[in-house]
Amino acid sequence: MITTLAFSAFVTASLAWMGVRAIGDHRAALAQREGLLNEAATLLQGARIGLSSDRFPVLTGRLQDGRQAKVELIADTMVTRRLPQLWLRVTISEKTECARPTIGALARPTGAEYYSLVHDMPVWMTPPDTNASLLMRGDGSATSGQAAQVATLFRSLFTDPEVKEAVITPRGTRLIRQAAQGDRGSHMLLRQARFPLTAIPSGLVRQALKEAEALSMVLAEDELVSPVYEAA
Repeated sequence: MITTLAFSAFVTASLAWMGVRAIGDHRAALAQREGLLNEAATLLQGARIGLSSDRFPVLTGRLQDGRQAKVELIADTMVTRRLPQLWLRVTISEKTECARPTIGALARPTGAEYYSLVHDMPVWMTPPDTNASLLMRGDGSATSGQAAQVATLFRSLFTDPEVKEAVITPRGTRLIRQAAQGDRGSHMLLRQARFPLTAIPSGLVRQALKEAEALSMVLAEDELVSPVYEAA
């Protein structure tokens, strides 16, 4: 009887300790997550960092030419046959709306990319040849010359396997690339999405910003302007 009571007390204490430890680990993980873009804040003028609903940071600010930029992190756990992915999403808003078509490409599409703009575009387009499968769609307003120009840029961008999505719209451009993969142990044992990094390197954010700027320039000679109201 005494042995049984002692064992029950031990189990209860162990479970309580595990609960306290889990809460502490979760709070520490959230605190670390919130600072992931602190280093990258130096890249933008008037930089401000807020938090999304899942406590990942959202960095906003201006480029040197005054255009607004937004840097976000997206934790993707939708595809169960691989490790969770942490995506870096950069959006540049044009000062004025441009007379250019909407065109986008998505690498290795599964249909589960809830963050993708390409899936919502109505017209299928012929993608350039790349090492990865590529879904290319648009709004149907591109000329053959514009489609060829964009396809050439997409071919260059998507030679990098870490680039996930590239989008051009009249109101802005967007680039998504891989920031990190989830920790295998946490995912396999506990089905948790934990990413083994303390900061997103500013060099990675700088590269994504340059790629988003390149997207905004590819059709520059075709662009006319009118007021812009929101980002892509």
